[in-house]
Formats: sequence, C-alpha cells, structure tokens
Amino acid sequence: MPTVPALGRRPLLGLAGLGLLAVPARAAEPAVTRREIGVGLYELAYSARQKAVFVAASGGFGENSVDSRVLRLDPATLAVQAEIPLPLKGFGVALDEASGRLYVGHSTEASVSVIDIAANKLVGTLRLAEKVRAADGKESAPYSLRELRLDATGATLYIPGFSTENSVLYVVDAKAMTLKGTVTGMGPGAIGIAVDSANQRVFLSSLLGRLYTVDAKAVTLAKDVAAGGLEQPMNLEFDAATGQVLAVDQGLESMPGYQAKMQPGFTSKHPGNRVARIDPADGRLVAEGPAPKGPLSLLLDEAGGRVFVASREDGAIAVLDARTLASRATVALPKHPNSLAFDAAGKMLYVSVKNGRDVPRNSAESVARIAF
Repeated sequence: MPTVPALGRRPLLGLAGLGLLAVPARAAEPAVTRREIGVGLYELAYSARQKAVFVAASGGFGENSVDSRVLRLDPATLAVQAEIPLPLKGFGVALDEASGRLYVGHSTEASVSVIDIAANKLVGTLRLAEKVRAADGKESAPYSLRELRLDATGATLYIPGFSTENSVLYVVDAKAMTLKGTVTGMGPGAIGIAVDSANQRVFLSSLLGRLYTVDAKAVTLAKDVAAGGLEQPMNLEFDAATGQVLAVDQGLESMPGYQAKMQPGFTSKHPGNRVARIDPADGRLVAEGPAPKGPLSLLLDEAGGRVFVASREDGAIAVLDARTLASRATVALPKHPNSLAFDAAGKMLYVSVKNGRDVPRNSAESVARIAF
C-alpha cells in the first residue's frame, strides 16, 4: 500500500500513558477518541455479534518488529481484549459475520488465513502462490494481496493479486479454504475491489486508470473500461442502489513516476484528491466530489446516505453525501488515517491510524473511534 511522508502526532505523545486519548472536538463535530494499541496496524472490522473490533497488526518490519497478530478490541474503550497470533504478517481483513470467521490477507506472502473470532484462534492458512527467486537470488511472492472481499453469502472470497506486470484475481472457496479459480487479463496495477453479489460481479480498479468487471459465475474477465478518468482509483465500494461504483482518486504526487514504469509514456492529467461515481457499464464519470489530500479508503453507509473517506495526507475523515458526493463534514485526526470499519447500529466509525515518519519506526499505532 503506498505510503506518504507526514507529520506525526508529537503533540499527543504526552497523553500516551493515559491509554485512551481524547481528541478535542469543536461544536457540532462528532466526538473522537483514540488509543495506541499495536505495531503496524492496517485493516479492521467491526463484529456486531461479537461486540468487538478486530484489527490486523503486522508487527512492523526490521529492527524492533514484533510477531503479527489480530487484536480484538473492546468497541467502547478500544482496550485490547485478546491477541490472536498469525503465522505470517497480516494486513487486509474481511469479516463473515454469520459464520464468525475473519479472513486475513498476508500481502507479502501471497497467502490468506482464517480466524474463528468466537474462539479467538487461527483455523487455517492457504498459500495462493509460491515464492519465486529473482536474479539477485532473493525470493518473494509474485503477487501482493492488498484487499479481500467476501460475497454476500460468505461462501466465496475474492483477492486481487497486485503485480506491476500481470495482475490476477484469486477466487477462494471461503468455507473449504481452497482455490476455486484465478482470473487473468487485468494487466499491471490491479489494486481496488468491490463485489456486486446480487448480479454476480466483481469490480477491480487499476493504477493505470482501468475498471474491470469479472463475471463471478463464469470466473472470467467480462469487461475492461476506463475508470471515469481517475488515475489512482485505490479503494472501491459498490452502491447497490444505483448499480454504480464509488472510487477514491488518491492523487499521490509520487505515483506518476511509478505508473510510467508500468506503462511507458504515462502522463498525469488530473491531480486526484477526489471521490467519484463510475458507471461500470461504460466507465462513465457520473459524479465527483473533492476529498482532503491523499484519500485512500472509503466506506458506504447506505442507511445514512453517506460515504466516509480516510485521507492520509491531510489527516482527516471526510463525510460525503452518498448520491451527490458533496461534502457534509470533515473530522480531523492525526496523520495518517488508513482503514475504516463501521458499526451501523451504534453509528460508530473505527479508523486505523498509521504513524508519520517523524515517529520512531515500529512504535505503537492507534485506532480511533468517531461517534456520529
């Protein structure tokens, strides 16, 4: 996942010993609390049945790194209730609430694990691709697994395999933890994913501004269109009410050089920093709205008619109107808010917050709770 330089949270370090950090709110702003909980935090999920928040903690890299685990949090206090060891570094997550299973992606190992969240224990791990040896003798996975998505039944797990050459989509039997199929043909840079379970479609976005539609029944690539002019469509959400795809256009300033390596001659024509609606039938841009700098994750609250957007560079959560993408509110957080989970009944948004580069490497990172 791309990272950006940022200021850290030095003004708040003096409160770290108190555990739960209260971020002052101006009038009419949602109340925000934050707690440092672990090293290398990434995606998180809220379980209404378990009354818990689960967050993947990679453990960091290099000196002072620790073992990776899934942390189970009290949703009210953000205190760690349990630590579930992982066999490999964990990053992305997908929750099957009905079955009480949490799937955890091991991005650097092309593998996925499943956790029994009632028992707080590992059930099993599936390797999707063996490591390959490069010319320098180093071994690495051929694909990076950034995000995971389940269909509505919880039976099938979809995992994009990011590559700078030829990306893939892994289709996994989530119950048996076996590989059902692999979809190819997406080319380089497949990064975002959303699922339309009712119509058996999976959408993938690429860092070369493409939007792919996969026929989930046939397990084949069905359509390849431009992503509405978006150049960095990172994370996606499917809006069932309109049949359209919501996407962030990150606008990372260093990205065009990376894109040019995947597609020689690539030139940037838009600064990004927006959220857009795209018609997946033809790639038409239906609507767009500005976002604070560096939008990465988004989450659609269908009942509330709003979209939450985590913007890493500005350290903000934007709240947009789901239909028009007009701004409703902006909530300030320390840099860098990364991933989102929502308790729709309690109207609580949970956010993993990455450290800035001015904070010592492998320091504890935090989870914030925003009451709407």
